[in-house]
Amino acid sequence: LKLRAISFSNNSSYLPPLRCPAVAHFEPRDGSPECYLIHGGRTPNNELSSSLYMLSVDSRGCNRKVTLQCQEKELVGDVPSARYGHTLSVIHSRGKTACVLFGGRSYMPSSERTTENWNSVVDCPPQVFLIDLEFGCSSAHTLPELTDGQSFHVALAREDCVYFLGGHILSSDCRPPRLIRLRVELLLGSPVITCTVLQEGLSITSAITSSVGYNEYIIFGGYQSETQKRMECTYIGLDDVGVHMEPREPPQWTSEISHSRTWFGGSLGKGSALFAVPSEGNPTPPDAYHFYQVNFQKEPDGEASTQGCSQESTDFEDSAPLEDSEELYFGREPHELEDSSDGEGATYNEEDEEDESQTGYWVKCCISCQVDPNT
Repeated sequence: LKLRAISFSNNSSYLPPLRCPAVAHFEPRDGSPECYLIHGGRTPNNELSSSLYMLSVDSRGCNRKVTLQCQEKELVGDVPSARYGHTLSVIHSRGKTACVLFGGRSYMPSSERTTENWNSVVDCPPQVFLIDLEFGCSSAHTLPELTDGQSFHVALAREDCVYFLGGHILSSDCRPPRLIRLRVELLLGSPVITCTVLQEGLSITSAITSSVGYNEYIIFGGYQSETQKRMECTYIGLDDVGVHMEPREPPQWTSEISHSRTWFGGSLGKGSALFAVPSEGNPTPPDAYHFYQVNFQKEPDGEASTQGCSQESTDFEDSAPLEDSEELYFGREPHELEDSSDGEGATYNEEDEEDESQTGYWVKCCISCQVDPNT
């Protein structure tokens, strides 16, 4: 597990530490650069954010140092309220692009809050928000098929359709195994949104989604109840007909994973995912988390298979906790590697490193590492 310090450009907006934000990957399209869209989330002060950020690569130096640019996008119209545990998806229709925001939780309305329930949260109203990234216009849509708000669900987008899978309904404390398909037609004037509620879904929350091909995914992790993790894996394929789901053989989970109460992580791209299990014990073990990488590969017949997961434990010392974090993976084009030193393999080049006292920190490279990180 390699960590490198990443800096932001001088013209970037401040991006606060956020838990459970909605994150969407905006792939390069029609000259638009690759970026990530981040909305909402909980701040370290337990406040909820309503901001929308656009995170992109500003520059890549020859020493492999990456500089990011973060810009806050101002929204007008029906602006989504501050929330967390929701989803943000990018759809394409009739040559146009928009974002679909759905679900999440927020604090009780101020008129209903008392001293006893001041920090109580409720599901947001079951509205669908369409956001035009070019002009920053947001519109809210109420659909009769959506009767309950839900949070911590999975959202998969293909062209003009978004599929919502699983999720938790706070008012009834249930995880209904339903599947919702939302189709958005970006017509001139007002958009047309059609919603179909299917019953062949999964009862799951906070799952990890890893792409294994074009509109093909593996869903794993998450929870099937308040006290039970979901240990199975599910293949999901999206095509013109609809959505196809098939069970897949899960990895050989280690005892630390099987007996842990919580786990979390995110996709690393290319059919790979990273997840972490907090170390348990009294006193707390020196290694705060056990990290695992699980790889999903394609068989020659095109089917997705699951490989075992490899364990690596790392002591993060005083670094920020990774709980409820999202993994952001910016791809590289072949021409971007020409001036990069990645081709040098594992050869250490002192000129590649910045002044670690100002831009980063050293970490142990493996469990058996004998190097003193303080020297």
